[in-house]
Amino acid sequence: MFTESTQPLAVVTGASAGIGREFCRQLAGQGYDLLVVARDAAKLDMLARELEGRYNIAVDKFPADLTLDDDVTRLVGLVAGSTRLRMLVNNAGFGTRGTLADASPARQEAMLRLHTLTPMRLTQAALPRLLENRRGAIVNVSSVASFLYSAGNVNYCATKAYLTTFSEGLSAELRGSGVRVQALCPGFTRSEFHDRMEQDVTSLPVWMWMSAEQVVGASLRNLRRGGPVICVPGLRYKLAVLLLRHVPRRFIGPLSRLR
Repeated sequence: MFTESTQPLAVVTGASAGIGREFCRQLAGQGYDLLVVARDAAKLDMLARELEGRYNIAVDKFPADLTLDDDVTRLVGLVAGSTRLRMLVNNAGFGTRGTLADASPARQEAMLRLHTLTPMRLTQAALPRLLENRRGAIVNVSSVASFLYSAGNVNYCATKAYLTTFSEGLSAELRGSGVRVQALCPGFTRSEFHDRMEQDVTSLPVWMWMSAEQVVGASLRNLRRGGPVICVPGLRYKLAVLLLRHVPRRFIGPLSRLR
């Protein structure tokens, strides 16, 4: 699977669109080879051709559905076996709308697997290699929603909260090892995410939106500068999270539109 090379390797899940695709582009621009993971093989092919042609790096493709244990297990084996691994970006995810009572149980279980079990398993597979080399980074793409609770979006907020807390605990565990951990917590980001949810966001003001390029740029700058574990791109969202972390929990629900 892995192309022979001496370049550092980054593994990016949810690589075919949005924030994941932008991570691939910016990391390729920094000289990383890539293992790109997503369900859509055709989109991965297009991405690989673009990146290899533009940046002269090697791209390996891994079409997979990371809500499925068998696909995760196969990817875990590849991650654990890569001696060149320098970065893991756990980005794959999706959202739903509607009350838990009316939601598809299978869809909710898939979300919990994708947002919690899959990043944990991939992180655990990556750690021995990163620790052996005493360098590298794990980026868990969480959300401003991790600081909220929201009626109609119960498990999305809950699973993102797991990712943020998981990242904080792991960072403490790895202190002094040379391995960085980041919980990337963006707000509204222009991508296909809300279209897949069939959520109408046309009424949101322009100032609430960031581009995937801005979000990923903030993430990678944070890593280079040795910034805090929690990376919240954009001043407006930094202020929102500061507020959310200090107001009493009973007041959080009405603020859930910040998600």
